[in-house]
Amino acid sequence: MSLSIDLEVMQDVLCIRLSGELDHHAAEELRRRVTESIEKDQILHIVLNLEKLTFMDSSGLGVILGRYKQIKLKHGEMVICAITPPVKRLFELSGLFKIMRLETSEQFALERLGVA
Repeated sequence: MSLSIDLEVMQDVLCIRLSGELDHHAAEELRRRVTESIEKDQILHIVLNLEKLTFMDSSGLGVILGRYKQIKLKHGEMVICAITPPVKRLFELSGLFKIMRLETSEQFALERLGVA
């Protein structure tokens, strides 16, 4: 199964919805598309919806961490939401929840960022 990437800009927030598998084959396309949107659309915050992501490997974590660093340089925030149990476990093991906030739904994440 491949990765489906849905990007939506709401004010200064980039909402990223991923479904399928985020592995080393898909990581580069995700990195390119998100970086392009951050620069073109003056993005300050990211909401990462992982509700339909079934698998992620270390290259996926690397892409997410890289975009987190890009947003932090702008003094923005990355919020993870609607995460599946296997992907949540990977985030917990990697320690990413120590630097990124987890919300239960995309709507709640957007409200916390003052967009919805």
